[in-house]
Amino acid sequence: MVIFFNIYMREKLEKLRASAVVEIQKIKDLKKLDDLELNYFGRKEGKLNLMLKGLKELGQEEKKVIGSVANELKSEIQILIDNKRADLRSIEINEKLSTEWLDVTLPTGFEEKRGHLHPNTIIERELEQIFKSLGFMVADGPELESDYYNFEALNIPPDHPARDMQDTFYIDNKAGKEKLVMRTHTSNVQVRAMQKYGVPIRLIVPGRVFRYEATDASHDIAFRQLEGLMVGENISIANLIAVMKVALKGIFQKEVRVRLRPGYFPFVEPGFEMDMGCLICNGVGCSVCKQVGWLEILGCGLIHPNVLKAGGVDPKKYSGFAFGVGLTRLVMMRYGIEDIRYLNSGDLRFLKQF
Repeated sequence: MVIFFNIYMREKLEKLRASAVVEIQKIKDLKKLDDLELNYFGRKEGKLNLMLKGLKELGQEEKKVIGSVANELKSEIQILIDNKRADLRSIEINEKLSTEWLDVTLPTGFEEKRGHLHPNTIIERELEQIFKSLGFMVADGPELESDYYNFEALNIPPDHPARDMQDTFYIDNKAGKEKLVMRTHTSNVQVRAMQKYGVPIRLIVPGRVFRYEATDASHDIAFRQLEGLMVGENISIANLIAVMKVALKGIFQKEVRVRLRPGYFPFVEPGFEMDMGCLICNGVGCSVCKQVGWLEILGCGLIHPNVLKAGGVDPKKYSGFAFGVGLTRLVMMRYGIEDIRYLNSGDLRFLKQF
């Protein structure tokens, strides 16, 4: 009985092999080939597995014999399927190459045009990184500002003669009684920052400022400044000079000649003006430095006690320094730009240089 069963199983396996060979030869599609593979070798409904379920009636020796034949059959059919799959994929690739042919020797076409960062943006970002490395935070403030934060909180009351030093754009505020201006300096954030963050504080404020004045090679109605502020215990002019030397060396990548001279700013006491040697003419004299070889780049000094009080800070316990850097002038020095009006011209030929 066992001998007849062995012969029967061998015949069934041989018929299965012959059937598989014929079906594989007829297939022209990869999806159908995958279906055929599942049809023969699937765990639950695969033809080979269904056929071998009858082996449980046999002894161990008979199972080994039939199992060995079945494994050989499976390997043979699998090889036929793999070879067929490789042939079909080759045919598919050749068809794509014939229908989607691309001549790689042709020119690539037009070069994609990329935008350019404005030189103001380049220098501003570099300065932000330099001051961040010194522990300063970067803040922002409103360009349309109240008269209080732009002037009064900075020790410049309505009748103060310093108001005549800044040609201001006043805004007709029909929506309220508060007097509004286009900020004349980024110093408008000094008191706001102290009120919001308290002390000690290290902070810079880059941004646009506006002055109602005639334009020339070194002046415009809109330009960029960077305000700096450091308040804590025992802060002195020495701290200010040290910070500014690090910042200027970082932005110009070399030692820069500077000089301090007395200057008047209502929000600092004592006040100074810092000049740097003109890098356009190397100190010889040009239209940018007005033929003197030096260019004013910032006003600075120790913060006036009245400003500290406006920010909610006790001037008997704390002191600090503030400075306002002419960012636009630093840009002109860095890149050798002789006329400030290029920076706001919108001329793409100018921007493509950066």
